Amino acid sequence: MYNFEEKLQKLEHLSEDIKRGDISIEDAIKDFEEGIKLARGMEKELDAIEGKIQILMNSPDDASAQEEEKETSAPAKKTRKTPAQPDEPVLDLFNSGMELNGTRNA
Repeated sequence: MYNFEEKLQKLEHLSEDIKRGDISIEDAIKDFEEGIKLARGMEKELDAIEGKIQILMNSPDDASAQEEEKETSAPAKKTRKTPAQPDEPVLDLFNSGMELNGTRNA
């Protein structure tokens, strides 16, 4: 089928068509339905990509694996307390406030 960029371009084209003043209501609804299906599919793709990125970000590299081995085999040392860190990195690729709703701003 299409790659992600081509799907985005198609979605933008559908949005522009819907906003035109000379389009029939039937065609606008057809374009809207197609746009919703396309947007949902793209959202699933982005979720899968985000999951892959999270896995890559959370996988230890060789240096940190070696460092962890040293820490477990070395005697315990007193360490200064540091602020709590989240268990996993947070990847916020999308602003949850942004939505594609297909409506015109009045």
